[in-house]
Amino acid sequence: MSKPTKKLKQASTETNYLIHRHELPLSCPTDTMELWNAHPKVYLPIEKTGVEVCPYCGTRFVLQND
Repeated sequence: MSKPTKKLKQASTETNYLIHRHELPLSCPTDTMELWNAHPKVYLPIEKTGVEVCPYCGTRFVLQND
């Protein structure tokens, strides 16, 4: 029996993403996005500011305080 595959989101389809500390380090595109149509992976230092914007696609990431 085959293992169910995880459905990946198309890269940068949302303008805001909530990020949790267990998901750090943060990169765009994230591991839950398809990479074939995305820009080069860039790491974003969200730990310092709590909010980061990807310089390639403009996606905004907000660190959720858990």
